[in-house]
Amino acid sequence: MSKEINTPQNNSEEVDLGQLFNFIGDAFNKLFRFFGSIIMYVFNLIVFSAKAVVKNYKIIFISMVLASILGYIYEKTKPDVYSSQMLVKPYFDSKYQLVTNINFYNALIGERDYKQLTEIFSINEEDAEKILEFEINPGPETENDRLVQYDKFVQSLDSVRAQEVSFDDFIDNRSIYSGEFFEISVKSYKKDIFRSLEEGLNSTFSNTYSTKKMEKRDSILAIERQTILSSLKEIDSLKKVYINVMLEESKSKDGSYTTKDGLSFIQEKTDTKEYDLLDKEISLKSKLSKIDAQQVEEDVFFDTLSSFQDVGAKYSTIYQKYSIIFPILTFAILCIVYLMTKAVRFVNKYEG
Repeated sequence: MSKEINTPQNNSEEVDLGQLFNFIGDAFNKLFRFFGSIIMYVFNLIVFSAKAVVKNYKIIFISMVLASILGYIYEKTKPDVYSSQMLVKPYFDSKYQLVTNINFYNALIGERDYKQLTEIFSINEEDAEKILEFEINPGPETENDRLVQYDKFVQSLDSVRAQEVSFDDFIDNRSIYSGEFFEISVKSYKKDIFRSLEEGLNSTFSNTYSTKKMEKRDSILAIERQTILSSLKEIDSLKKVYINVMLEESKSKDGSYTTKDGLSFIQEKTDTKEYDLLDKEISLKSKLSKIDAQQVEEDVFFDTLSSFQDVGAKYSTIYQKYSIIFPILTFAILCIVYLMTKAVRFVNKYEG
């Protein structure tokens, strides 16, 4: 009786498993057919492209050779471009004005407003027309410099938010204003114009915001300096008091005295803490030296770490290799023309 009851259940389980395996098999077959169709499509595309190239290789070869010759001639007839770099370190957030002015100079070049360029850089209009482009980029920095910047950034955040920002995320999301050093690059058709541009570029750092920030910094340093000087005067006065106390104690013999009744007393030595005073004085003088050093080091809006060269270096990139670019463009144009011709023929033959 039990065998008759269990048999239908076993049969149903076998049917379910069979359907499952059939479903998995069909899914794999569809997946293989899908990838196979993609591979065949790519293969057909490669063969179709190769067939077109082989069929028209003479036209392609002659066209690319002529384009290479034309590109080489254009390279030799085109005037040389020279470039030079200047490395600066701005203070008092004058970097914002610097970047703004560099963009302004490029706008003047784009609009061919050479009159304003001559007024800004004190050069003649002929030299102003030779300037091609101004460019500003973050200056060179080491991995340690990036780590220091990252530590400062993390310290400015709360502990929860700081854990969400990784070092790589910080580096990827930095702007041009993040660094301390900036490289100003100029491109020109004239190779010895760069030195004459320095004076005009130097004036770009000065602005009302930076001037006020510098004055505010000087006022704060003056207050700190006055506070330290007052503290040093008080320490000096206290040192004199301690010295007088020590002199008075030294006058008494062995630090003891005897009364008329013959009783002897030992006078306790006063604790003057001379070492603590000396240590405090050294600390205050160190802070005073740092304040004076900071005021001397940052008494301008920028420092020039390296100036423009007297003669710029010849500037060349792959985009100026016209003997290579022209053949590539020619091949691309031939491909587009070929595809358009095929498309037109297909449309004309198509009847729905």
